[in-house]
Amino acid sequence: MQAMERLADRVSQGLALIGAVGLMALLVHVAAEVLARNLFSRPIPATNQIVSHYYMVLIAFLPLAWVERQGAMISVELTEGFMSPRMKRVSDFTVAVLAVLIYAALAWVTWADAVKAWRVGSFVDVLGHRLAIWPTYFLPPLGFALAALVMVMRGISALRGDDA
Repeated sequence: MQAMERLADRVSQGLALIGAVGLMALLVHVAAEVLARNLFSRPIPATNQIVSHYYMVLIAFLPLAWVERQGAMISVELTEGFMSPRMKRVSDFTVAVLAVLIYAALAWVTWADAVKAWRVGSFVDVLGHRLAIWPTYFLPPLGFALAALVMVMRGISALRGDDA
């Protein structure tokens, strides 16, 4: 189990790093576009489409597993102070199972959308040129699936009584 946890840490950290690089690229791209538009009256074509179809999807979905691994998702622990250690484990396990089901369902649905977008070759038109956007449709199912795997590990840890 420790080897799996180390692997999950490395994968989730790698995806979070990719998300961070995507955020930095977004900031540089938008800043360059603003400068080019205001200083030279020559905006960078397709900035809006690249930001909304590439950067934002990358930033939002790839780090999900890392956020779950860090335990940084929003949670409400209203009743946890009143629970025994055993009840906390049951609660943690129940939350993990529900999260796995939700993440897996989201991964399944978004995978179907990604395959459909790939098959039809989804694109946006930018000044008469096609900008392929179908590759970004595969980022949400990847993020959701990896978050589901992290939650499976959290559920196992809850069953074993490990501190997660």
